[in-house]
Amino acid sequence: MALTPRFWGQGHRLVPGLFARHSLAVTTEVKRRLTPPERYRFGPSVRSLLVPGHDPCGLFRDDEFWLAIRTPEGAATLHLARAGGELHATGLGAGAAWVAERADAIAGLRDDVSTFAALAGRHPVVARLAKTFSGVRMPATGQVFPRLLRAILEQKVTGLEAHRSYRATCRHFGEPAPGPAGLVLPPDPAAVAARAYWEFHPFGVEQRRTQTLLRAAQVAERLDRCADSAEATARMTALPGIGPWTAAEVVRTAFGDPDAVSVGDYHIPNTVAYALAGEARGTDERMLELLEPFRGHRGRVCDLLAMGGLMAPRHGPRRPVRSFARF
Repeated sequence: MALTPRFWGQGHRLVPGLFARHSLAVTTEVKRRLTPPERYRFGPSVRSLLVPGHDPCGLFRDDEFWLAIRTPEGAATLHLARAGGELHATGLGAGAAWVAERADAIAGLRDDVSTFAALAGRHPVVARLAKTFSGVRMPATGQVFPRLLRAILEQKVTGLEAHRSYRATCRHFGEPAPGPAGLVLPPDPAAVAARAYWEFHPFGVEQRRTQTLLRAAQVAERLDRCADSAEATARMTALPGIGPWTAAEVVRTAFGDPDAVSVGDYHIPNTVAYALAGEARGTDERMLELLEPFRGHRGRVCDLLAMGGLMAPRHGPRRPVRSFARF
């Protein structure tokens, strides 16, 4: 589909109440119209790209989605809006053409589910969830480092801690993103790599995770050039501090890999064992055994179980919420 270049200025409609940090300078604008598949569910398909609560680099509100991206062609913001049976995609900024061309992938419209129905039928729970959430698609941003940043911060801590650190890091390194949504661009890997590890303590990140993040930032350009999920996984796991869990979290979003399983997760093995075998607890080995019939879509099955709210019974104390910012 042809991309239509335009220019954005004061005449462009602004998201109500979002005026902070945007510029009224003329900005390149590229538009596309996308046709989603039948029963496509917009919100659940794109919300996975955002940190819960508040994400400085993205926003979903009132059936509109905004995402700030550092593209190879420069800073950009993608705006997706549902209009009848279509999605209207608008790229803003120097990277407007790049982000508009990739808008369908970011919305999950390149997600191939043609082989999943037959696999889902191998287990009644998966078959039911596949039908219930048939309109949810897996996005593919084509951006490795932004998701790797978030995944590293999520290592071995609670979601609350990780998301608090992510927001603080993005705000500290943030540069205003193009457009009216008041977003900031994801941190520049070069700026991250140039910092000392102790500078991340105020963001709630200790030395171990920070050093992993600094190593990843140093090779971010090579990671973003990876051709596919397999290459990206190999390059990431070659770095000290990055294992299969972190790599899977990244490639599932950056490449839309439906088979990426987060081995080493605190909850997922129990969830899979409970949902698929009625077992209250499971190991990584047992999880992979139960997921084997769904090879090619094992990560998708894990996502479906999470969307369906299927969780193993909880036992024992929860992880404490800490803050390294005071250390």
